[in-house]
Amino acid sequence: MPASNRATSSGELSTEPAPGIEGTIHQADAVTGMRRARYLGLQKTHLEHVFSAVALNLIRLDAWWNGHPLDRTRVSHLARLDLSLVV
Repeated sequence: MPASNRATSSGELSTEPAPGIEGTIHQADAVTGMRRARYLGLQKTHLEHVFSAVALNLIRLDAWWNGHPLDRTRVSHLARLDLSLVV
């Protein structure tokens, strides 16, 4: 559902992106630099976005096939404290 059509619990419309998309946007920006297009013109920009999407999918497939997570999971402060007390 688009962000402009999602209602919050209080009935207001939300302008935030849908949950889970933030990581994808960050990865696309970090890997391919998609914040700014390198080329002028709609067709060239579209082609750049298509190639960037293919590159991201190949990176994700490679990580999945090799059993490597794309990013390390976050460890909370409490969990880190617990680990330091055990040692």
